[in-house]
Amino acid sequence: MARATGGKLKILHVLRAPVGGLFRHVLDLTKGQIERGHAVGLVTDSTTGGARADEALRQLEPKLELGLSRVPMARNPGFADVMAMRHVAARLAAVAPDVAHGHGSKGGVYARVGASLRSHPPVRAYTPHGGSFNYRPGTTSHRLYMSVEGALRRATDLYLFESAYIQSRFHQLVGPARAIERVVLNGISPQEFMPITPTPGAADFLYVGELRSAKGIDILLAALAAVSRARSGAPRLTLVGSGPDEAMLTRAAIDLGVGAQVSFAGAMPARQAFALGRMLIVPSRAESLPYVVLEAAGASIPMIATDVGGIPEIFGPYRDRLIAANAVEPLARRMAAALADDADDRAAAQALAGHVATHFALDDMIDGVIEAYRDALAARQTGRAPAPDRDRAIRSAAS
Repeated sequence: MARATGGKLKILHVLRAPVGGLFRHVLDLTKGQIERGHAVGLVTDSTTGGARADEALRQLEPKLELGLSRVPMARNPGFADVMAMRHVAARLAAVAPDVAHGHGSKGGVYARVGASLRSHPPVRAYTPHGGSFNYRPGTTSHRLYMSVEGALRRATDLYLFESAYIQSRFHQLVGPARAIERVVLNGISPQEFMPITPTPGAADFLYVGELRSAKGIDILLAALAAVSRARSGAPRLTLVGSGPDEAMLTRAAIDLGVGAQVSFAGAMPARQAFALGRMLIVPSRAESLPYVVLEAAGASIPMIATDVGGIPEIFGPYRDRLIAANAVEPLARRMAAALADDADDRAAAQALAGHVATHFALDDMIDGVIEAYRDALAARQTGRAPAPDRDRAIRSAAS
């Protein structure tokens, strides 16, 4: 069955939880693909995301030519996967897309396996988004997920890595992709390059993201305590976000003696959150290519970030500003220096904004993904893969 490689495409995106950077990525792709005249549909979990995801999907649904479908999708492997897989397979049969694009570990499994059940499968595209690749190597969970990744190589036509880091992790932990590969960097819109000024009474430091251990917030709290012991005054920290470790972090702040200096503001849009602090701290232990760093850079927010995952790709020529993860002392030193004089940090933020504006544009991300779809469709028709083009995005990010 021949499929057209030009003109309008039918694209079905499959993801599990409509939260965080992965959800933002899919929303941006979906809106951009619709604006370019393609027919798009979504399949996602029905049990997560909360009111913000419900509202975002409600607004998008009328524009989804291939529809919106939600079904329970469990985070961990289990019997619920069978029901979710059947649902995805039914949606694929109903809409007959040109491309089934799975996002994250679970979305990637559902989309590729569901598509492979068809006699004439669509192009099976997969974006890992970090996820299982950020598990600690050697653990049972990591071995299980990597074995699944390896088994699904034969069911994948196109890998779309959002960072060179995740591409390298795939090669290291799984092996050769045996499919077309592209590194298509996340991008942000022109509106997100408007600088944000802290509100009166903003906290000295700010964290924005999920409240879970991989984000290194315990290290941030310990660094805040160290800074507080070493100087007069009590620097304040605002934590924006939600997650499974909020209660644990609340207790940790109290145990460290900084409970009164730490406030939990709940979840809110990043640009709204950025006004609540004078210095953003990104203390992550693992990342892919985090949107919060891109968004903060675009808004010219002074930032201290760890040297993990794809964050060095975002910082490019300024990556020497990054600090080691899991280390209290370097973070405390940088925080203390920012309290003493933040002029250098503000100048550095403006320079980083210029770099990100050049290399992480939303339109480039959307067009790069569509171009990769077309390459995969052409390879399906001709039986030959196009010449590798995996270095273009990597070079631009590092320049």
